[in-house]
Amino acid sequence: MPTALITGASQGLGKALALALAERGWSLVIDARRPDPLTAVADRLVAAGAAAVRPVPGDVADAGHRAVLATVAADLGGLDLLVNNASTLGASPQPAVADWVVDGFRWVYDVNVLAPLALTQLTLPGLRTRGGRIVNVSSDAAVEAYEGWGAYGSSKAALDQLTAILAAEEPKLRVYAVDPGDMRTQLHQDAFPGEDISDRAEPESVVPALLRLVEDDLPSGRYRASELTPVAA
Repeated sequence: MPTALITGASQGLGKALALALAERGWSLVIDARRPDPLTAVADRLVAAGAAAVRPVPGDVADAGHRAVLATVAADLGGLDLLVNNASTLGASPQPAVADWVVDGFRWVYDVNVLAPLALTQLTLPGLRTRGGRIVNVSSDAAVEAYEGWGAYGSSKAALDQLTAILAAEEPKLRVYAVDPGDMRTQLHQDAFPGEDISDRAEPESVVPALLRLVEDDLPSGRYRASELTPVAA
């Protein structure tokens, strides 16, 4: 069965996608910073039918952690799918560009841009061998200028361009950036502290669209989940 590595899989979209793939019998390598929630998700993935589950707690911005993720994936036979889902806003509430501390701004890029780049480099040989896919989770903030979204939005714009260039350089792979839309997640709540976000879609509602990128043969590129015809989850 195919194998996927999903970062940021203890909650939100990463967790929802991992559960859908587990139900399809995939093997899964999952990561998140907090061990206990990650272990709980791993147990759910096993119960859902995953062929194998390897939870690896840690921070994607840490090179040693990324090396472990790549090794665990290789031990399962190599990757068919890499999902760079883990992201950070940085400060919450988000400062204006003029007020960002540069080190904090740099941290957002470390997690949202450089970690996906480094993890892609580590797993690319195996992905090439298996004709695999890369899905980088983006945002509408990558293309829209929202006040207060300077670090997150510009980091996702950089991730989009990195995705597009990688797709041009790796024509035998499928390389996607996907904007899932607003969702009822902790990251979105952190972006709007104290506000009611109960009108946002649950992450599970986005998964059928993401499965188009995983299971169909769409050309590499940037997609909005709202524009993808769903596959039954």
